[in-house]
Amino acid sequence: MAAEGAVAVRGGLRSALPLLAPAYLWLTVAIFLPLSAMVFFSFMTDLPLTGKPWAFTLGNYAAFFSQNLYLTLLLASLRLGLEVTLWCIVIGYPAAYVLAKVLKGRSREAIFLLVILPFWSNGLVRIFSWAMVLREGGILDTALNAVLPFKINIDLMYSYPAIIIGLVHSYVPYMVLTCYLTLQAIDDSLLEAGRSLGASRLQVLKRVIVPLSMPGLVAGAALIFVPVVGSFMAPRILGGRSGTFYGTVIEDQFVAVFNWPLGAALSFILLAVVLIILALAAPVLRRVA
Repeated sequence: MAAEGAVAVRGGLRSALPLLAPAYLWLTVAIFLPLSAMVFFSFMTDLPLTGKPWAFTLGNYAAFFSQNLYLTLLLASLRLGLEVTLWCIVIGYPAAYVLAKVLKGRSREAIFLLVILPFWSNGLVRIFSWAMVLREGGILDTALNAVLPFKINIDLMYSYPAIIIGLVHSYVPYMVLTCYLTLQAIDDSLLEAGRSLGASRLQVLKRVIVPLSMPGLVAGAALIFVPVVGSFMAPRILGGRSGTFYGTVIEDQFVAVFNWPLGAALSFILLAVVLIILALAAPVLRRVA
C-alpha cells in the first residue's frame, strides 16, 4: 500500500509539473536572480559596472557593526513596523468584523470598495495627498477652522505621527482583507450557540471569534510588518528630517551615494533580522493560529 501511495504521489507531481513550471520560472527570474546579484554586490568593494578595480570584502557588513547609527535606525524601523501593525489591527479588525458579520448586500459591497480603493492609486500619489491634508493651511487645518469657533493650527507634516498616518492608510487594507476572509468563514451557528449558553457578546468575541480569526490576523500582521520595516518613501516625504529610518539609509546608498555594495549589505542584514524575528515568533504564532 505504501509503495502504491508513493507511486501515486510521484504521478501527481509529474502531472502537476507543467502547471508549476511557469510560476517557479517566474520566481527564479524575478526574485532569485536579482537577489543573487545583490548578494554578489554586497561582498564587493565597488561595482564592476563603474570600471573601477574591485575586490571581495566583508567590510560592507562590518560597517553595520562598527557604526551605532545603523543599529539605532534599525531599531527605530522595527518600532515603526510594530506601531503601524498595531494601529492596522485596531482599525482593520473591527472593520473586517462589520463587513463579515454585520453588513449585507450592497452596503457591504460599497464599504468593501472603499477599503480596497487605496490599491487603485499610486503609492506616491497617496503619500502626497496626505501631505496636502496634514500640512499647515492644508485640508484638515482649513476644514477644522471653518467649523470650530476658535482658531487652531494643525501642522503634522514632517513629524512621526504623519509617517504613522501615511503608512497605516497604505497597509490597513491588508489587515481588513485577511481578517475578513477568516471571519467570513466562521459559522454563525457557533456564535448563536455561545449566546444561547449564556455568554455575553464580549465573551463570544474573546473565546470564539478572535481565536478562530487568528490565522487572518497573523497573516495580516506579517504582510504589514515586513514591508513597513524597510519602507522609505512615506518616511522620506511625510517625515522630513525626522523620517530617517533604516530603509531611507538603504535608499540613499543606492540612489544618492551610489554605494550599491553597502546598500546591498544593509538590505540583507535587514532581511536576516526580519527572518530571525519571524522564526522566533513562529512557535507562538502557530499556537495562537
